[in-house]
Amino acid sequence: MRTTFVLLVFSLMMLGCTQKPMEKPAPKPPEVLVTEAVAETIVDFEEFTGHTEAKNMVEVRARVTGYLDKVYFADGDTVKEDDVLFEIDPRPYQTEVQRAEAAVYQSEVKFRRLDLDFKRVAALRQTRSVSQEDYDKVHGDRGEAEAAIRVARADLDKARLNLDYTKVYVRNLDNGGKADPKRPRTGRVSRRMKDPGNLIKADETLLATIVTLNPMYVYFDVDERTVLALRNLVAQKKIKSVSEMTFRFELADDEGTFPYVGKINFEDNKLDSGTGTLQLRGEFENTKGLSHGQFVRIRLYVGTPRKAILVPERALGTDQGQKFLYVVTTGSDKEGKPLYKAEYRGGADLELGTLRDGRRVIEKGVRVGEHIIWSGLQRVRKDAAIAPKQQLPTNGKGS
Repeated sequence: MRTTFVLLVFSLMMLGCTQKPMEKPAPKPPEVLVTEAVAETIVDFEEFTGHTEAKNMVEVRARVTGYLDKVYFADGDTVKEDDVLFEIDPRPYQTEVQRAEAAVYQSEVKFRRLDLDFKRVAALRQTRSVSQEDYDKVHGDRGEAEAAIRVARADLDKARLNLDYTKVYVRNLDNGGKADPKRPRTGRVSRRMKDPGNLIKADETLLATIVTLNPMYVYFDVDERTVLALRNLVAQKKIKSVSEMTFRFELADDEGTFPYVGKINFEDNKLDSGTGTLQLRGEFENTKGLSHGQFVRIRLYVGTPRKAILVPERALGTDQGQKFLYVVTTGSDKEGKPLYKAEYRGGADLELGTLRDGRRVIEKGVRVGEHIIWSGLQRVRKDAAIAPKQQLPTNGKGS
């Protein structure tokens, strides 16, 4: 019995050794998302950093010396032309006006008396009852009295002007020059530099600063290569001048939208020898209340419209510091069924352009209409089979 059992076990073992192992099913191709490379008309641009700057900045100082009496604004207020900001103690200047008014009255009284004397002497001179010397003396005294009135009135005007200067007004907010009822002359005032009770020296003590709000400037520096490109465009008559170029810019939190538009209105007359850059200035309508000194990113358009191929930026991978992407190629398997593979393109075969709203310009390496893998790159291998599913990135532009 035992011998029979051993033979049975041995037979089963031999049978197992002669059977072929079961083959594993081929893995399914990884599913990836693809989209077509599209052609659009674009204008080339260069990106720079810059800052906003008020078109006008006014340092507020008093025109007369005295003790600061009143402050009529809150720190950081928006103020308009002819608003009163500060008041110097006016009493000493009121007294000066009264003294000057009295001096004018005194000189006018004296003139009237000397004018009557002159008229009498002139009448007597007709009959030769007074000498020429007496006539000349009275005539001269009358002239001096008349001149004294002019001096006294000038002193009064000065005293009144100084009294008016005891109130410090908002001035020189030209906001671009000509008065425009649709663009009120406004500005934003800083904190006050002096509190009431302090002695203010005429034309010396800084009381506050005011910056205009609209329009506003953007200053930025461009490199020498871009300067040469711009001048070539002018020489080729593709643009009339640099001062007619437009640009777009954004703040730090605008996430690539570049919502603000401006126009160049100034270029410096020399390059900075230390940095090799040229300063440009643009002007824009500050309808959203941007502040003086804000950091901005700028796109300066430096070319003419042209056709370009764009793909989602998310379609690009990095291999040893070089960018690459996968293009879907089609074929068929042994059974005639459609077969899709991922074709690697990178290195010298792929030339990239600028990034535009989440899409990359492809200068070389991709044709219009080719399908590009933009999602699932980590599952893709060079020339391996894939299961493509056509779908645009979430915003349609590959953000």
